[in-house]
Amino acid sequence: MTRRPKAPQTPARRAATPPLAQIRAEIDAIDSELQALISRRARVAQAVGVSKRAAGGTAEFYRPEREAAVLQSVIGRNDGPLSDEEMVRLFREIMSACLAQQEPLKIAFLGPEGTFTQQAVLKHFGHSVRALPLPAIDEVFREVEAGVADFGVVPIENSTEGTVSHTADMFLLSPLKICGEVELRIHQHLLGRMQGLQGIERICSHQQSLAQCRGWLAENLAGVERIAVSSNAEAARRARDEAGTAAIAGSAAAEVYGLNVLVPEIEDRPDNTTRFLVVGRKLLEPSGRDRTTLLLSAPDTLGAGALIRLLGPFAEHGISLSRLESRPSRRKKWDYVFFVDIEGHAADPPVAQALAKVKKVASLLKVLGSYPRAVL
Repeated sequence: MTRRPKAPQTPARRAATPPLAQIRAEIDAIDSELQALISRRARVAQAVGVSKRAAGGTAEFYRPEREAAVLQSVIGRNDGPLSDEEMVRLFREIMSACLAQQEPLKIAFLGPEGTFTQQAVLKHFGHSVRALPLPAIDEVFREVEAGVADFGVVPIENSTEGTVSHTADMFLLSPLKICGEVELRIHQHLLGRMQGLQGIERICSHQQSLAQCRGWLAENLAGVERIAVSSNAEAARRARDEAGTAAIAGSAAAEVYGLNVLVPEIEDRPDNTTRFLVVGRKLLEPSGRDRTTLLLSAPDTLGAGALIRLLGPFAEHGISLSRLESRPSRRKKWDYVFFVDIEGHAADPPVAQALAKVKKVASLLKVLGSYPRAVL
C-alpha cells in the first residue's frame, strides 16, 4: 500500500506558538513577581525573628520540625516539571536566606572544608549559614554543648561500610539530642594534579572512602600504596602538595584544592549513601513524619531472652524498627548498650505506650532524639 505524503502545514494549521520575544517577556514578568514574593517572605521572616528573639538565641527561632513540614508540603504541591529534589533544594535556599536576615545559624561539622559532611550541612541548612569546620567528631559535640554552635552535623552510618563508631559512642556521654538526619548520595572521585593514572605512587583518603572503593582500586591500581588519613579533605590537600599523591574525595574537594578529576565515581556500589545526624540541645516537637533514636540496656537479671523482652513492646504496638546495633557500654567489660531507631515520635501515643513498657524492664532507656526523617 502506498502511503500518501503528508500535506505541508499551513500557518492556519500550525499550533499557535508565541514569538520568542513574547516568551522572554513572560519570563521577565514571572521573575519580577517571584522576586517580590521572596522579598515579602523575607520581611515576614524578620517579623517572626523579632517576635521570638526574647525567647532565646538563634536556635530558638529555627525549628527543624517546622522546616521539615514546610518541605513536605512543597513535595505535596509539586506537579512538575521540576523534580521534588529540585523543588526542595530551591525552597531550602529561600528559607536559609530568610532565616539569615535575623542571624545566620552557626553549624559545626566534621571538617575541614571540602568534606562530604560539609555537603550534608549545605543540603540540610542551605548556603546562608556560618559553617564551622572542626577536626574531630568530639569537638563538634563540645562546640554545640557549649553554645558556640547552634547545631552540629556528624556522619553516623554508610550503606556500604556501616556505623561510624565514634559518633555512636559520643551519645553515651553527651547530653545533646538528635534534631535531624541527612542522607547524602556519595560519589567518590579519584583526584590528583597529574593527568592520568600513570604518575600515581600513593592514594590517600579516609578509611571509609578507601573501603567504599576497594574493588575498583584492586582492579585498576592494585600495586599502589593506600594511606588512610583523617579526612578526604586532608587527602586532597596532600594530593595538591605532594608529587605522586592522588586522593579519593568528592567534587567539592576537587574545587577547593584545585585538583583534576582523574576518574569519576569509583565507588563500588551505585547506591553508596551516607547518613548524617544533626545534633542540638533540645528535643523537638512532632513534625508528622518522624524517627526516634533510643539508647537501651538490659539488666543482668533479665537473663535469656533479654533483647526480646526489651524490643517486644514495639512489636505489640505496631512500631517498626529500622536499625538495631550494639556497642560496648564502657561501664564494665562485656557490657553492651543498644542503639535502636524506630518509626514515629516519642510523643505519639503508640510510641509513648511502648516506651513506658520498655522502661519497666530496661536498666537504661534514653531518648536520644525524635526528629524529622530525611526529606530526600
